[in-house]
Amino acid sequence: MEITNELKKLHLGGMADCWYALLETRRTDSVTLQEGLSLLIQAENDRRKEKRMAKLIKNARFRYNASVEHLVFDKTRGRDKDRIMELATCEYLKAGISVLISGSTGVGKSYLATALGYQACLNGYKVMYYNMQKLLEAINMARIASTISKFFDKVADIDLLIIDDFGMKKLEGQQLLDFLEIIEDRHGRRSTIIASQLPIKDWYDVLAKNKTIADSIMDRIVKSSYRFNLSGDSMRK
Repeated sequence: MEITNELKKLHLGGMADCWYALLETRRTDSVTLQEGLSLLIQAENDRRKEKRMAKLIKNARFRYNASVEHLVFDKTRGRDKDRIMELATCEYLKAGISVLISGSTGVGKSYLATALGYQACLNGYKVMYYNMQKLLEAINMARIASTISKFFDKVADIDLLIIDDFGMKKLEGQQLLDFLEIIEDRHGRRSTIIASQLPIKDWYDVLAKNKTIADSIMDRIVKSSYRFNLSGDSMRK
């Protein structure tokens, strides 16, 4: 027990539990020093990986519980298994490619976006989930608190930004400029998932108060992106 306690004092909880398990199963005398060290190190690595994943998931602040394993695949309704499983490898995050998801209410846009975000957390990536309106409110609060630059830097540094319910209302004035800054900072560097009830061809109308800015934003989020147009009956039934 002394070794177990000392390991805990050193914040080596994985090693402590592994050592205690070896004691309980009376294996401490049957394994070699090299085997024992390998078991202890693996246990500590596993524990730290679990804690990191739990922290990433908590910090992402997902609105829904979703995972790739629980997705209902149906190519005829836009949920192409091959394309989704390709994204589940998280290779697109390394290239900073965006994912655009459109479809009517209840077809699973938010679920798919969250499932991909959850998968990114499992692979060690930092994720941030925002409803579009909440994102605008957070930007406004940061500007009032004079921390807007810090907020934009934080968003720019996130491996995967998920923006849900995009296009519920038109962006104008400072909102349009702020959205451009977020997209510009992430373009080609970090991935963004955008989910919307509007068809992608209509997204321009949400930004059309300023044609130049709208062109800049659409060019960056549409070009070279993965696209899903979900259809079918509402899954909320």
